[in-house]
Amino acid sequence: MYTFNDFYINGAWVKPQDGKTCEVINPATERSIGTISLGNAADVNRAVAAAKKAFDTYSQTSREERIALLERIKGCYTARYEEVAQAISQEMGAPITFARKAQAGTWLMHLEQTLAVLRDYPFVEKHATHEIRKEPIGVCGFITPWNWPVNQIACKVIPALAAGCTCVLKPSEIAPISAAILTEIMDEAGVPAGVYNMVNGDGPGVGAAISSHPDIDMVSFTGSTRAGVAIAKAAADTVKRVAQELGGKSANIILEDADIAKAVARGVKQCFGNAGQSCNAPTRMLVPERHLATAINAARTAAESMQPGDSADENSVMGPVVSELQFNKIQALINKGIAEGAELVAGGPGKPEGLETGYFIKPTVFANVTNDMTIAREEVFGPVLSIITYKDEDEAVAIANDSEYGLAGYVSGAVEHAKQVAKRIRAGNIHINGKDGDGSNPFGGFKQSGNGREWGVYGFEEFLEIKAIMA
Repeated sequence: MYTFNDFYINGAWVKPQDGKTCEVINPATERSIGTISLGNAADVNRAVAAAKKAFDTYSQTSREERIALLERIKGCYTARYEEVAQAISQEMGAPITFARKAQAGTWLMHLEQTLAVLRDYPFVEKHATHEIRKEPIGVCGFITPWNWPVNQIACKVIPALAAGCTCVLKPSEIAPISAAILTEIMDEAGVPAGVYNMVNGDGPGVGAAISSHPDIDMVSFTGSTRAGVAIAKAAADTVKRVAQELGGKSANIILEDADIAKAVARGVKQCFGNAGQSCNAPTRMLVPERHLATAINAARTAAESMQPGDSADENSVMGPVVSELQFNKIQALINKGIAEGAELVAGGPGKPEGLETGYFIKPTVFANVTNDMTIAREEVFGPVLSIITYKDEDEAVAIANDSEYGLAGYVSGAVEHAKQVAKRIRAGNIHINGKDGDGSNPFGGFKQSGNGREWGVYGFEEFLEIKAIMA
């Protein structure tokens, strides 16, 4: 059992102002794996005060000092890598092999990318007789989700520290254990007091206090569009910078010149990765009308090969969704798809056979979906794929762009042809033939998928202000 009932403020573990606690549930077993405390505005005030005080000195540290700090963090993290992976698997249900290879590995990916940026970044540029300086923005408030818990902390905290900022982190109360271990790692690495602070809690208790706090200069949030809107409104009164990575309903266009069966199988696996709990999952598969039968057969076969299993099993490829609340929401959307006339190709309502305990979802594929159906409009955040047909390329692009979201897009086909189609998709990240990012490309979306960018140099620059000195 994990017990993390203290908060990390000003370089020490401290008692919360209130004694309210929250159980952390393993979604594969539906059993408690530990407890955390839920903070409030008073806890946030203490953390922000510590971060504000620390900023005066930490913002003046040299590039070399911050590189050395990140290298120490890297060493401490590597030593506890398996512990982090196990925590992720237990708190949000990722299969342990996936937690090791993908989930836990993102911390090192972002750290290495940030180190590469920091080593050569031009903080000062000369323009004739003038000087343009790029300086740390100040105290940053971070509100992170449960679906990629370490990744989302890494792509905020690491570049912020590298830029010379101080921070207050509120991890998700649903999956907070890995964040607590990361905090122990920060302490072990010797992060100066007040530079990094962590306060557990929920949105109303801690998230709102961070968003509206007058001494926080920037808020970076990853989560639902609904919550993102609330955070932006709360931040508006203090005119702080707000960076948001929000929802998605990404289209996957399979072109005529693609290997249809291969592209469909790849698309299913990308959609169902992390049990469909990724904001950039390709949940709308667009296939040429005349290839629908081929697409249905390939999708059914791929879905049947990705059956859920115990998260602790080394051979499992898909775990449960994170909570009973998410399970019920996804079940309702599956039933809505059936009610609205979509053709159920694989999966469907209910739990998979033999997995009556745990929040497991049958890998579900719908065909003959139209883009006005609920399952094509709303972010399901589970292993549910909608196959939509198109008559020609213009219609495919129109369907892809007919969404309030614009986080990612996917195109399969001859590379140069696919690139031309990719240019027409209004989304922040386009994957050609399944190509993933490597941590150096900017990650973020258009429209209601958010603003700002994370990862690599673009993510690093989110934490800098620009100052002109005219001499």
